[in-house]
Order: sequence, then structure tokens, then C-alpha cells
Amino acid sequence: MSASRVTGKRVLDVVGATVGLALASPILLLAAALIRLCDGGPVLFWQDRLGQGRRPFLIFKLRTMRGGRATPLGAVLRNLGLDELPQLVNVLAGEMSLVGPRPLTRADVARIGWGDERFALRWAVPPGLTGLAQLAPVRHCSARASWLLDRAYVRRGGVACDLRLLAGSALVPVLGKRRLRRAARFFAGRPA
Repeated sequence: MSASRVTGKRVLDVVGATVGLALASPILLLAAALIRLCDGGPVLFWQDRLGQGRRPFLIFKLRTMRGGRATPLGAVLRNLGLDELPQLVNVLAGEMSLVGPRPLTRADVARIGWGDERFALRWAVPPGLTGLAQLAPVRHCSARASWLLDRAYVRRGGVACDLRLLAGSALVPVLGKRRLRRAARFFAGRPA
């Protein structure tokens, strides 16, 4: 990845995450209050994930599950993509980017077999809050399809690509993830 692309991406990340947190703070406060009110549990969920260069970091999300199942409020937060808004803090810290491959756990990497050097390219960029694989127009993107999309992003993505993917992701709260998957064909330049 060129130095200018890295600089442009980081500027976009810092500006986007700062504006995003400012705009999302009322939503985050409301969601936090509803999570506490509905089930009294902790508001945040955190977990170790692997980032750029396979370095571990702690990812933050709004808690959407209890006892291994999504709560009713959690299902809504997930469908609208609001559970991932606390990851904007990870973006500001430089552990994540607004756009990039999905941040995986060590168990995910072992399960899908992405631990060897054949997949090193995927780890060349920070993981993203959103990305090509996350917006794929299928409900469950296979490991192979996800790898191909991640590889394409690392090789050819740039600030313009990031802006298109962010525009698509901004529609998640409006359309929901299911409808957005159908609309993703538009953002990928394919007929619906």
C-alpha cells in the first residue's frame, strides 16, 4: 500500500470516526440506557481480535446477547448495525479503520485456516468497521468469498472505494442489513 494511500486512509478514519462519534453519541447513550433498562446487564461487550499484522487488540461493541442468545433489543441493534458504533473508538486509536477486512478472533482464523502465509496479504491493512465482505450481497459470505473480497480490497481499494463502502454502510440503519444486501449489487456496480 502506498504512503499516500495510507495517509489519506488515516485522515479519512480520524475525521470519519470523530464526526461519527459526535453524531452517534445520542444514539449510543439511548442504546446504553435501553440495554441497562431492558436486562440490567453491562452495556459493552469486548473481545480480543486480530488486527493489522495479526496484532491482538480489544474490540468494543454494544452488548446484544444474554445467555448465548440475542436479546430482543440486541436483535434490533444488530439489524441496524448500531451495535458496532463503539468500534469508532478503536478506529481513533488506530487499531481499526473505517473500511477494511472484518476483524477476526484467533479461533475464527484457526477455524477457517487463515493462519498461514498464503493469507498474509489480508493482514497488511487494519481491519475495518465495514468492508467488501461485510456488505456482500449474500447472507453468509463463505470464507473463500470473504478472502477474495478482502484480497481485492487490499490490492485495489483506496479512499474512493472507502467512500463508496461507507455510503453503503450508512444505509444499514435506514434499510437494515437484509435489504442492504440486496442494494449492495448497486454499490458493486452489478444490476439488482
